[in-house]
Amino acid sequence: MQQSEAETQTAYAAVDWLAGQRPEMEALLGRIVDIDSGSRQEAGVAAVAQTLRAHLDAAGIATELHPVPGYGVLLDALVPGTADDAPVVLMGHMDTVYPAGTVARRPFRVEHGRAYGPGVADMKSGLVLNVFVAEALARCGGNTRPVRLFFSCDEEIGSPATRERIMDVARGAHAVFNAEPGRVSGNLVTERKGSMVVAFEVEGVAAHSGINHAHGASAIDALARKILALHALTDPERGITTNVGQVQGGIVANMVAPHAKAELDVRYTAETELDALYATIREIIERESLPRTRGWITDTRRTLPMARTPDALLALYQRGAQQLGFAVNGEFTGGAADSGLTASVGTPTLCGTGPVGGHPHTEREYCELSTFVPRAQALALAVIGLR
Repeated sequence: MQQSEAETQTAYAAVDWLAGQRPEMEALLGRIVDIDSGSRQEAGVAAVAQTLRAHLDAAGIATELHPVPGYGVLLDALVPGTADDAPVVLMGHMDTVYPAGTVARRPFRVEHGRAYGPGVADMKSGLVLNVFVAEALARCGGNTRPVRLFFSCDEEIGSPATRERIMDVARGAHAVFNAEPGRVSGNLVTERKGSMVVAFEVEGVAAHSGINHAHGASAIDALARKILALHALTDPERGITTNVGQVQGGIVANMVAPHAKAELDVRYTAETELDALYATIREIIERESLPRTRGWITDTRRTLPMARTPDALLALYQRGAQQLGFAVNGEFTGGAADSGLTASVGTPTLCGTGPVGGHPHTEREYCELSTFVPRAQALALAVIGLR
């Protein structure tokens, strides 16, 4: 459906307002980056939510915070539309991967047009972008459908406490835009792998490593054999990667280790036969890889793969970007996100709509500040264009 001339003017009122907001965007970004809000840091996540809520309240946008014990809060806000239709959801997460104290060591800073700091790209800049898009629509209108902001608090650990709530929100939505960072290329994300974390333990037999070495059965030895077998499951052609990224074991150097544990990260595509893959992983972990040792799984966490974004939703965003003077495409990524949950219930989902960023989950993480305004404008046009 073509927009009327009045609707077009209203849309560009939002675009024009956003054009002057970069200083305010950067200021709000600095405030929330300088709050430690790692997963399970309840007070920090709540402080981020309160900071964003204060900004939304000042803009006249109704906002609610819902406690999630052990993790923080959910932020839920709504900008009414001109019709009582299913809403458009602007989604994000307020937790980061960084431990408490990270902000004190490397607070928010700006150098050569890039912002740095813990979570600056993944995804505090995306939260700010969504907040300003919501404010632009609240001020200028143009959105036929209501616009709902929904920010979660445990995405970086697989959304164990919020996944059902996220899926319920998506079921009632017309479309979801998830403000994970834009790719370094500038592209959006139109398909993602799923992830699975498998925590497991290995039990051996303790013995003095000098006097009674043969009497022992090393849990670390058994774990090492399991790691080799688990890593051998990596199959790039099928889109499967496996990585044991955390290990612990033993007591002292001169004792045959009686215990060890590890966490396995698995990435897979929507075409992967996950039940069969998981059965193979379980068999490797539970087999007696060394006599008198045994292994068992203690926890499994999964994030669903994101099915491909419908062409029409990507094209809608691309048309707005083209009007603003930049080109953008969609691409596949191995990183998992809550967009997998929203796509899994059949709701059209576009991800990576935040500002462009790079090196997430590292000390080099950055946000390209020059992309803040144009990507906010493009998102606003996409929301306005949905009918």
